Amino acid sequence: MYAIIETGGKQYTVKVGDVVSVEKLNAEAGDSVVFDKVLLVSKDGQIQAGKPVVDGAKVEGTVEEQGRGKKVIVFKYKAKKGFNKKNGHRQPFTKVKIENIVG
Repeated sequence: MYAIIETGGKQYTVKVGDVVSVEKLNAEAGDSVVFDKVLLVSKDGQIQAGKPVVDGAKVEGTVEEQGRGKKVIVFKYKAKKGFNKKNGHRQPFTKVKIENIVG
């Protein structure tokens, strides 16, 4: 059994027991979260697709940790002008362990 969920503007394929890194959620480690935007559910070979979401379907999970990804370097440079600018960015994420798929 698997499902396709949408959170943070991205789509994820999840199964029970998976650990997924999603865009930052407002939840502490150990909190439970519910994803209501379930786009597709596959159960025993039967595929149920939503228009746009599957009615009554939800995916439950537990927050394992909050973190920040690897640093991405942004370097701007203009040749022969003496201009350069260096920035860094670390994207925040939330690791969620999928506990149950209902639907």
